[in-house]
Amino acid sequence: YKTDIDITTIPLDDKKTYEMLQRGETTGIFQFESSGMKRYLKELRPADFNDLIAMGALYRPGPLGAGLTDSFVKRKNGQEKVVYAHEKFKGALGSTFGVLVYQEQVMRISRDVCGFTGGDADTLRKAIGKKKRDVMIKMKKQFIEGGEQFGGVPKSVMEKFWEDLMGFADYAFNKSHSSCYGLISYQTAYLKAHYPAAFMAALMTSDYDDIDRLTIEMNECQHIGIDVLPPDINESFVEFAVVPGKEQIRFGMSAIKNVGIGAVEEILRARADGNFASLEDFFSRVSSRSVNRKTIESLIKTGAFDRFGSRSLLLNNIDTLLAYSQKKQKEQ
Repeated sequence: YKTDIDITTIPLDDKKTYEMLQRGETTGIFQFESSGMKRYLKELRPADFNDLIAMGALYRPGPLGAGLTDSFVKRKNGQEKVVYAHEKFKGALGSTFGVLVYQEQVMRISRDVCGFTGGDADTLRKAIGKKKRDVMIKMKKQFIEGGEQFGGVPKSVMEKFWEDLMGFADYAFNKSHSSCYGLISYQTAYLKAHYPAAFMAALMTSDYDDIDRLTIEMNECQHIGIDVLPPDINESFVEFAVVPGKEQIRFGMSAIKNVGIGAVEEILRARADGNFASLEDFFSRVSSRSVNRKTIESLIKTGAFDRFGSRSLLLNNIDTLLAYSQKKQKEQ
């Protein structure tokens, strides 16, 4: 496309990217590929970067099992009332609609509501993150009494919040970690939204030796309107490649069984002088030492020679073709 992309400077509010994420077209998108995640993205309808950070933290066994993920989605879409255990928690939990999602939110509550120092707040965060129950139990009194005396929150509310916090410790995630993951998710989504054919070609190249993944990715191409064409001796490369000017991808020759990269490179070397005009032209220009019988058979069976004749005709005459190739090589 004659476009250089600095992936670190792309806008984080790109409309096209979020529209694709809202449709759940996320095959190949880091973190967001599973069927469950696709369903949640369609329900959540993410509209800004914070939604992606939250989804990365919430789509895990703990939050899913505790119903936090469903609550977050419903509250964002106005299907469930946003409630807080106490108004004093609003500052920390406002961005996540009253749902406790990140370890950093616990740190903020412990500072703003319970009067913890930054050091104490971080000690509590580490205890939660590493599931150090003994440290958490030691800090219980400080937390509850601090909320009551420093924050003016009733003791019963603080005790209930502490109980919830004990459960939260089993699946607490830190926002800084989720943000880094979310950024990679967004960057891959941006590339797919703006350059779908090139993105899918690169994705299939990375999975060229995994038939199951290739099948999923070819189905995704079909779903988003990109044709994946069979290999062609004049158009295919080592890797999967975009057909110039079209939303089409040519199958990479190295992804064909029994076709090694060395054989493909020999074909490309010969093709550098111009496309192959006929079978005779191909077999007189390509070295039979690098491109052997097994390779030719596989190329014929996958349709790479379809422009020169039917597959059955070519397979039935493979001995003649190879004999012609060897004769031409000797002459040269």
